[in-house]
Amino acid sequence: MAVVKVIELMADSPASWEDAAQVAIAKASKTISNIRAAYIKDHSVTVSDGKVISYRVTLKISFEVE
Repeated sequence: MAVVKVIELMADSPASWEDAAQVAIAKASKTISNIRAAYIKDHSVTVSDGKVISYRVTLKISFEVE
């Protein structure tokens, strides 16, 4: 029987929400193995002078505990 742990991460990107999610997963995968899934919990943007300057995501990553 597998045990799965879930952690919550936040990341941002100047390009897109999809890129922000990829940034979070890439960074997490440097120290966490067996990542199985990610759930986007929330989206937001930062704004400066009336323009979007970065895209942010809050996501939950699940990984199997060895």
